[in-house]
Amino acid sequence: MPARIKSGDEVVVVSGKDRGKSGKVLRVDPAKQRAYVEGLNIVKRHQKPTQANQAGGVISKEGPIHLSNVMPKDPKDGKPTRIGIEIAADGKRHRIAKRSGMRLND
Repeated sequence: MPARIKSGDEVVVVSGKDRGKSGKVLRVDPAKQRAYVEGLNIVKRHQKPTQANQAGGVISKEGPIHLSNVMPKDPKDGKPTRIGIEIAADGKRHRIAKRSGMRLND
């Protein structure tokens, strides 16, 4: 099965506490079916001081969101869309937005 959501995609959260918000996918964990979206599902973690982080303390970072709770943003109007696969004449596969038919950034 082809990857529906990839890192770098613009997505919209369709359910959960951040519903309606959108952001850029930082990374995807396919084994756990989770995506980390920039600025969404912020969680606080207590971190001990290390060489890299001298201060330590409470830090905020993005938590995982299940892939079923995010949908790619349509490049044309910015609304959530489903993904389709288009096979080009040269045999390459491209992801397209079902809503507008436009090609997503591959």
